[in-house]
Amino acid sequence: MNKGRVVFRTYAVLGRCLSAVPEPVALGVANRVGDVMFRVRHQHRRMVVNNLRRVLDADTSDAMVLDQWARRSFRAYARYWVEGAQLGSTSPIEVEQRTLCEGLEHLVDGMAAGRGVIMALPHVGSWEFGGAFLATQDMPMTAVAERIEPPELFDYFVEQRAAMGLTIVPLDASSGSSIMAALRGGRLVGLLSDRDLAGTGVDVEFFGEKTTMPAGPAMLALRSGATLVTGAVYSGPGADHRAVVEPPLDTTRHGSLRSDVARLTQEIATRFEGLIRRAPEQWHVFQPLWPMDRPEGLA
Repeated sequence: MNKGRVVFRTYAVLGRCLSAVPEPVALGVANRVGDVMFRVRHQHRRMVVNNLRRVLDADTSDAMVLDQWARRSFRAYARYWVEGAQLGSTSPIEVEQRTLCEGLEHLVDGMAAGRGVIMALPHVGSWEFGGAFLATQDMPMTAVAERIEPPELFDYFVEQRAAMGLTIVPLDASSGSSIMAALRGGRLVGLLSDRDLAGTGVDVEFFGEKTTMPAGPAMLALRSGATLVTGAVYSGPGADHRAVVEPPLDTTRHGSLRSDVARLTQEIATRFEGLIRRAPEQWHVFQPLWPMDRPEGLA
């Protein structure tokens, strides 16, 4: 049996086990796993500390405080995976009962306009739980996700999300046309937009430093006429979730397509700052986001 198959089977078995145990036990397991990750993943730990330093506006002398926040981040990330494993066995009624959504009317109004809705999301909390909740509100979400290895695990991930009412589009050369088709059909699209994976994004200021963010949400909204909103789904309090949907951005044309994309992408970045500051420990980003943290920036 090859390594990929072993990884897939291990994840699938663990997922079934976590689905079968009481939620308090599963969340306790998540805390333990998060603590282990905090201790052994030294490179990721350094990156989390660097990212949190910007969010918390802390200086390098606050090492102990930053370490405490970083430990919480690893625990929150482990909880994200545990919740994802349990979500497939959580009934739609329970998902609805355990989700408090602030600003749901912005999605309702956007969907009523008939041109679809784009929700730009940071990697905060559990966007999948939010997607499962939206399916209970007759607003099933289409989302783009990075392919993960092995392929069997990604397929398993897609099937699980489909059972929750989420349609997952793999991130590749055809994902843009798939998303545009969903918007033409008046659907809701969720785009995780705080990481410029392709390295071709728009220049923005983010937590006081220059970096880049994907142009996709702004470009798609301007080309399709879809409503563009920002939001996040936070884990807690307890086993519940808090979803926040912010008012639509102004997508009326003010200049060239390029300048409007730049304007909207900066507005998204600014809104993400506020959403992340609500729960910094739930921001699941373990990669360098700013040029200074990338190898070429440290040279």
